[in-house]
Amino acid sequence: MNSSDYLKRIFPFLLMLLYLSPLVLLAQEQEDAEENLSTQAANPLADLMSFPFQNNLNMNQGPFDRNTNVLNIQPVIPLAGGRVITRTIIPIVNIPDYGSESGTFSSGLSDIVFTTFYVPESSGITWGAGPVIELPTGGANRGTQKWSAGPSAVMLVQPGDWTFGALANNTWSFAGDANREEVNRMLLNLFVVRQLGDGWYVNSAPIITADWTADSDERWIIPVGAGGGKVIMLGGKLPVNLQTQLYYNAIRPDFGPEWQWRFQLQILLPKSILSKKKAE
Repeated sequence: MNSSDYLKRIFPFLLMLLYLSPLVLLAQEQEDAEENLSTQAANPLADLMSFPFQNNLNMNQGPFDRNTNVLNIQPVIPLAGGRVITRTIIPIVNIPDYGSESGTFSSGLSDIVFTTFYVPESSGITWGAGPVIELPTGGANRGTQKWSAGPSAVMLVQPGDWTFGALANNTWSFAGDANREEVNRMLLNLFVVRQLGDGWYVNSAPIITADWTADSDERWIIPVGAGGGKVIMLGGKLPVNLQTQLYYNAIRPDFGPEWQWRFQLQILLPKSILSKKKAE
């Protein structure tokens, strides 16, 4: 075979390589971006604007095993170059009539929770602290009708593909309807995440709560469970973090839910996207 025939045979393959090489590089860049964003999404103090929509279905509650649904809209906005992180929880609830096998007691907006974290520069351990305030936006049927406030703190480490952390706060009522019960409750959100690559991960993020005004045997909700998720690029451009977990409430009040199924869709807006929009 002469060199001319050889070139004719390999020429189509060379053209194919030239065509596919940019696609392979683009795919690799997208995978790297998904992994990086998945790591950032595991960090509640990341300098990353995000809009989570977290749905919690609390199952088997009351004498007729009714389900309560809570959709938390949770915009996270970093300010001052990431030194200040604001987190607002806007809950939309659907409360059933627990005394019957069907029917709704109330649905709509519950009490809004606003938290601000100051995040100092640190190495190894990332942490932040600040105030949390609860606004009585839920009215008589879906809220406490109390203004409440207290301290909040979060701490985490991210060694390799792991994230370990905890977020805690305690709120006390200081104003509101004098005829309603006082508020004194604690929230502890433990979280562990293991990155699997290509944006995939497994995680566990139980939310432990304690109502200090209740009797000791009716005070705690302690869930046990896990799940997983993946960061995808919607339309090849918009990063979206999808995850789901299932928890069993191993310790709960007599009237507390037995199970919780959590599903979250989180829209991520990294600085690279925002800088591109400004440039355009």
